[in-house]
Amino acid sequence: MAPAKKRNVIAAKTPEQSGKRAKIDLNTKVENVLESRKNANDVFDILEILESRKEKDVVNAVNACSKLFSTLLEKKELFLGKLPKEEEALSGGLSAEEKYRMFMRHRYNSCVEMLLEHLNHELHCVKESALCCLMKFAAGEGEHPLEDLDWNEHFSFPRELIQAVVDRLLSKTTDNSLLISRFQEFLEMEDVRYYVMSSIRENVGKVMDKNKGALLPVYQNNVFTLMSNISVPSEESELTNFMIKQEDKHEDWKATKLNEHKRTFERMWLGFLKYKLPSNMYKKILVILHDSILPNMSKPTLMIDFLTAAYEVGGAISLLALNGLFVLIHQHNLDYPDFYKKLYNLLEPSVFHVKYRARFFHLANLFLSSSHLPVYLVAAFAKRLARLALTAPPTALLLVLPFIYNLIRRHPSCRILVHKPSTEDESVEDPYLMDEEDPAQCRALESSLWEIKTLQKHYHPDVAKAAVSINTPLSKQEQDISEVLDITTYELMEKDLKKSRTKIVPLEFEIATQLLNGRGDVLGQHFCLE
Repeated sequence: MAPAKKRNVIAAKTPEQSGKRAKIDLNTKVENVLESRKNANDVFDILEILESRKEKDVVNAVNACSKLFSTLLEKKELFLGKLPKEEEALSGGLSAEEKYRMFMRHRYNSCVEMLLEHLNHELHCVKESALCCLMKFAAGEGEHPLEDLDWNEHFSFPRELIQAVVDRLLSKTTDNSLLISRFQEFLEMEDVRYYVMSSIRENVGKVMDKNKGALLPVYQNNVFTLMSNISVPSEESELTNFMIKQEDKHEDWKATKLNEHKRTFERMWLGFLKYKLPSNMYKKILVILHDSILPNMSKPTLMIDFLTAAYEVGGAISLLALNGLFVLIHQHNLDYPDFYKKLYNLLEPSVFHVKYRARFFHLANLFLSSSHLPVYLVAAFAKRLARLALTAPPTALLLVLPFIYNLIRRHPSCRILVHKPSTEDESVEDPYLMDEEDPAQCRALESSLWEIKTLQKHYHPDVAKAAVSINTPLSKQEQDISEVLDITTYELMEKDLKKSRTKIVPLEFEIATQLLNGRGDVLGQHFCLE
């Protein structure tokens, strides 16, 4: 019975005690391997724990592997060059030194494969530990290369290891956003960022071509998350933070050239955007396009195909696509004659009821701010907005009316829409063609803004008051529409409810205080007069 009791005592140990004991054993084994080559087989025990199902054991094993193989890399005790199969190494007539280095190099490769698999582990702490360990190995391989590189443009950078890490980060089944955010720390190093961009491009081409361009929402979201964390410095002098310092010809390394970074960044994004994307991803990309993508490209005008395709999606995405096109037109001299025609066709009744209404009118105001636009074009926008205003809610009307007035202020020639002379024989029918897609053919200048006159009898007093403003000459100072961009029905009602009550209207100029007092005296005076 005694042995049974002893087993119960052992089984009763807490997980913390077991984890502490495992950590001590791992550290001891690492020290034993590093102290004497006779203990080389202890590395199998470390790798076995690396495959454990217990979280703490795996994390401890990762730390042990990190210490062990980083030290072996520094001591150059891993085999250099093309590694033969382990069976060939043992059977050949090699020295004990060479056999040991080959043996440890095979164990190192096994460790790297296990760590790469752990990047898809269900527990984040295991993923994070494996990622940090792999990047430490990458730095070690960069300083002490294990392969003879035949291509000078990559020098001694561990490109294959970085490619393997990127391949695991861009999972097709698991959302790795949290792990990628942890990886962002390494993207601040110039050489890591350069080779990660190349690896992303290679991975995207391989995966998307294999799936014949079909939508892969989880995978594409991982790719976007990783790419959106990449930013290129604006000056070449800022390229100073390298994980690996090349001793020979550092200046000739592509990773030290800003133009190469921008070219690789551009190829990465274009390679991703040429495939069909989930509809929700278009918006994510377009929101950061003008701030985070276009400035880092060597030829921003190459985005024209993506922006044109994004416009066809419709809704808010179309508007954001036009914003990207507007940036290319004004900052990069892109010739895009259909820009305002596309913007004109986005003006539909639904624009007053969508959540991106404020952004739409903010950008539309920006697009139409130039005083050099042709009169027919401005008149077409003013007339279309006026026609849509007939069925718009009050919150939208308080925005649309000042918007139209500002268009007239910028282009005095459009005042003809307000003060249009008429004759008795003139037809009552409005010549404006609402269904015409081309603003040049809609005949807006032949019409008038009679819709605003109609709105002067609107049920909401604020709308009626705003519409009445058209009856008097408009001031030269434009109205600030930013205050009414985000106004809601609730805010409008609260504003009406909080209005102060009107003061009591006096019936006489002087309040009568002696009307009843002294009534007899008044009558007596009256009789005396008679």
